[in-house]
Amino acid sequence: MANILVVDDELGIRDLLSEILNDEGHTVELAENAAQAREARQRMRPDLVLLDIWMPDTDGVTLLKEWSTGGLLNMPVIMMSGHATIDTAVDAIRIGAQAFLEKPITLQKLLKTVEQGLAREQVRQAAAAYQAAQSAPSASSAVQPSVAAHTDTSPQVSQTFDLDLPLRDARDAFEKAYFEFHLTNEGGSMTRVADKTGLERTHLYRKLKQLGVDLTKGKRNGA
Repeated sequence: MANILVVDDELGIRDLLSEILNDEGHTVELAENAAQAREARQRMRPDLVLLDIWMPDTDGVTLLKEWSTGGLLNMPVIMMSGHATIDTAVDAIRIGAQAFLEKPITLQKLLKTVEQGLAREQVRQAAAAYQAAQSAPSASSAVQPSVAAHTDTSPQVSQTFDLDLPLRDARDAFEKAYFEFHLTNEGGSMTRVADKTGLERTHLYRKLKQLGVDLTKGKRNGA
């Protein structure tokens, strides 16, 4: 799950978004103005920021531009506003925001946009790590254009993913292989898999069901 920074001068919006995101298993930090947002961003290094446009001290677009020009826009930022014009939204996207949410924000729209933002960032980080590894001579023989995971106590598991798939389908394929790998390693123990992957058991069960993971596979292989 992700560390998410919510920046909004309205207490009701902050509390609502915090409640929703916490229910999804995320860790949420709140800021009511740009000054608090700067401090929180430096301290917690968020995985994603939900940033209101209209704030009393420094507006969200100005703060976004400040992070961009300062080389600090290394996380996805989703802008929020109930009064912004199309030009303002386009300007924010041009500066570096990933998406724009119009208030009032629906639950479904919020979760979908946050999920997409985090998924895009995971793909970006994976691509950057792959490029860095490929450019390092000492690591070139260890990195292949496929995803492989193994431990010293289990057989090597190799999985190749179709990068031509839509982002959601590619991510689902990776997550399914990821959870199946840990289920096999932990002998089908949901408690150990939850601990290993950092998910609560209820969220883990829901995720596995959503991905269509065979929960008996790990027990069979681990038997």
